[in-house]
Amino acid sequence: MNADDQPHHPRENTVLDGVPRGLLIDGTWQSATAQRTFDVEDPSTTTPLCAVPDATADDALQALDAADRAQPSWAAHPPRQRGEILRRAFETITSRHEDLSLLMTLEMGKPLAESRAEVTYAAEFFRWFAEEAVRIDGDYAVSPNGSGRMLITRQPVGPSLMVTPWNFPMAMGTRKIGPAVAAGCTMVIKPAHQTPLTMLALGEILTEAGLPPGVLNIITARHADEVMRPLITDPRARKLTFTGSTPVGRTLIEQSARQVLKTSMELGGNAPFLVFDDADVDAAVDGAMLAKMRNIGEACTAANRFYLHRDIAEEFTDKLTRRMRALRLGRGAGDNVEVGPLIDAAQLDKVTELVDDAVQQGARVLTGGKAESGPGYYYPPTVLTDVPPNARLTSEEVFGPVAPISTFTEEDEAITAANNTEFGLVSYAYTRDMPRALRISEALQTGMVGLNQGVVSNAAAPFGGVKQSGIGREGGKIGIDEYLETKYIAVGGL
Repeated sequence: MNADDQPHHPRENTVLDGVPRGLLIDGTWQSATAQRTFDVEDPSTTTPLCAVPDATADDALQALDAADRAQPSWAAHPPRQRGEILRRAFETITSRHEDLSLLMTLEMGKPLAESRAEVTYAAEFFRWFAEEAVRIDGDYAVSPNGSGRMLITRQPVGPSLMVTPWNFPMAMGTRKIGPAVAAGCTMVIKPAHQTPLTMLALGEILTEAGLPPGVLNIITARHADEVMRPLITDPRARKLTFTGSTPVGRTLIEQSARQVLKTSMELGGNAPFLVFDDADVDAAVDGAMLAKMRNIGEACTAANRFYLHRDIAEEFTDKLTRRMRALRLGRGAGDNVEVGPLIDAAQLDKVTELVDDAVQQGARVLTGGKAESGPGYYYPPTVLTDVPPNARLTSEEVFGPVAPISTFTEEDEAITAANNTEFGLVSYAYTRDMPRALRISEALQTGMVGLNQGVVSNAAAPFGGVKQSGIGREGGKIGIDEYLETKYIAVGGL
């Protein structure tokens, strides 16, 4: 892919110039104490977009200092006012929709249409939790022996550490920040080093919305362990939330055990996509395109393994292959682009290795299958068939635009194959048989099921997995629970 052929959006420089280039600590934008910086790369060209501060451990501890100082007053802040801050931030995000979408595309690579959808989705978490701030409940009851009363209240857990990924740089931030603000928790958040700009823009929006100094602190850093380990082992931190890979999540859980931190982990996925013989094949293909190609396949919810009933396998495969082959690859900021670059060289190498491994073991390439030449981390939409069960991509998360297809004949066979993984985030199933739909939804070992639809993400629904895919839930009515502790007060002398 020739860089000269990739159009540049006329507002790119204006949008980049409008982003704060500092660490947000105690309500002010600061440089790193060591005056170090690192470059944010455009994955479509591999050239630097700009530089941001590379925080040190001292910077991170200053951020925690600020969060700790702000916690008592923020916890006492009226719930309605906390909600109104989120509502104002929601409205600002909506008003700056186009600029935020372009910014995300520049640093992450996804097409503008995808970025626009994410900004809309991200804003919904602020709107949702703005309404949940005033719905934090408790209980009051007579003791069973009648001698006293039981008062149950819920209080903010306290200073919360947040680590967000590069693939949804705004939505994964608002999904954590929204409930923390609503609950009355202060925060230190570290965005992924590949995509810090969207989080910095979000920090500015929340400051404008009236979030008091010290409530949200943002530290950008090239090496996460250097800044996060001192925070995780500091007794002032009371909560850790992470979205990212399972190996990193395991490490963070181990580190958090020292302080017995309350943790929520949204980790890796290996989503199966099941299509039964009675399914509406055209609808299933539509759903597959959403489940596979949302975010260029770089999503923990992406369909990673396709299991098709033999009676419909040929029709589905042909239609999916035509749809994948027709997708337009290019720089995300360009017109009519449907597939952008992968995030970096490491991700491109991983996708290449997984596809090559499957082909070496007998899989057939129906379209794609080889990285694009030239600048940028481009891998074309790919469909593989006859994928052997021992191919690495059946057990490892691809995180790219690759659809590996296998077949089955019996329902139990499909369920067994779908559950044959350490992961359990989401699964997808297409069938018009309602009893079967209920059976398989209950049998699939995942925290979420997309039944006859290819997208499950919804700010009003609980998001999370089982097994090695994580701990806890984000979003929905129970999403705020991750930032609250329950206190029981025994009342006597009555």
